[in-house]
Amino acid sequence: MSSVNWMDEVQKRKDDFLKDLQGLLQIKSVLDEENATEDAPLGQGIKDALQFMLDLGEQDGFTTKNVGNLAGHLEIGKGDELVGILGHVDVVPEGDGWSVDPYSGVVKDGKIYARGSSDDKGPTIAAYYGMKIVKELGLPLSKRVRLIIGTDEESDWRCVDHYFEHEEMPTTGFVPDADFPIIFAEKGISDYDIVQASQTENEPAVLSLESFQSGRRYNMVPDFAEAHVNVQKDATSLIQDYLAYLTEMKVEGDAKTVETEVVFTLVGKSAHGAEPRSGKNAGILLANFLQKLELDEAGKEYVRTVAEFKDKSRGEVFGIEYADEESGDLTINVGVMSYRIENGGRIGLNMRYPVTFDIEEGKKQIEAVLENKGLQLANFSDSKPAYVKKDDPLIKTLQKVYEEHTGEKAELLAIGGGTYARALDHGVAFGALFPGREDVMHQKDEYAIVDDLLKATAIYAQAIYELAK
Repeated sequence: MSSVNWMDEVQKRKDDFLKDLQGLLQIKSVLDEENATEDAPLGQGIKDALQFMLDLGEQDGFTTKNVGNLAGHLEIGKGDELVGILGHVDVVPEGDGWSVDPYSGVVKDGKIYARGSSDDKGPTIAAYYGMKIVKELGLPLSKRVRLIIGTDEESDWRCVDHYFEHEEMPTTGFVPDADFPIIFAEKGISDYDIVQASQTENEPAVLSLESFQSGRRYNMVPDFAEAHVNVQKDATSLIQDYLAYLTEMKVEGDAKTVETEVVFTLVGKSAHGAEPRSGKNAGILLANFLQKLELDEAGKEYVRTVAEFKDKSRGEVFGIEYADEESGDLTINVGVMSYRIENGGRIGLNMRYPVTFDIEEGKKQIEAVLENKGLQLANFSDSKPAYVKKDDPLIKTLQKVYEEHTGEKAELLAIGGGTYARALDHGVAFGALFPGREDVMHQKDEYAIVDDLLKATAIYAQAIYELAK
């Protein structure tokens, strides 16, 4: 049956494809816990988007199921084994500065614009149409194929957690929510806090750190930091030193006197926490300056702990540097820093570790280093790596299909980010962003190139057939 011209089949359905995609994009499916109900646990918009997909499957003759209004699935085929495809219909908030309505799905210059067009409604509809083509052509399948619809991918994954508590785990599968060609390895992701207890006895000092704040998310390099230092003397030279430091570090910022305090600010450069070297960490840079001052004992301890991470994003601070051939370096991002003189301090870290790293041993080592410094480890969470061997039949099949459609070699990629592939026992991320294309996910004027989505649909259709025939 490889005589099917998959691209022709997609083109025949192009108008319907765009109409269905626009229908989904026009639903504002942003997490809304404030207005959640038992019926819509993540908010009405998210429930509407899930229902939209279930209705689509229903009218096209798929077997459909709503799983607790947190997830659902659409299924074709018969057989004991199950091929799973995991997409999601929730989106991040639209933010400001769009040149079009973020929930219109307007098409111009060959691109479809909307929040979710590339992450992940466009690719989810592409996978859906891939299944629909296989079904409508009546191709013989020996396995079932199930499109699993998630609704909380952008936050806490309550959707897949709930889904797999109640439904079967696919035998194999893929996730259309990343890059082509194939992501065969995803690092483990661990968040944790370093906690410095408040000190009841704090030596009086000429300079005391009243507060320090930087960053809002563990997985982002913070681009702003602010510190308040109580100064019992003339602050002119201190401010001059700081302004000289900003120039030396090539960053913006300021220092000004407000009553008895000097307020320091520093503007860094944001980046994804998976590669801290891509940004300039405002908190670390500010702490690096403050640690050179004669601060009070607790304040000095806090900024010294933060500043130790300067130019050390590979686990050096804990002595856990590690890299493997499959997935590269262990990285640590210092994402959230907060300190108040009366409460002590906290530093939130996001660690991405290679697929062969022993996380239990790593955690013990981190605890030992912190204990030695009189600090504590808290709120340790861990999302295990996803990894499928390079010679696995799943990988071989997807490589073959991708190469037939693109004429390009299907290179295997390893990433520090996390996709639903890690929710599967055996699965990889597979598209839908083609190599060399701009990644506009989570940005204003998010778009998907219509021809790319259609090409991805043809790839998914053949992949579904090859995996389930």
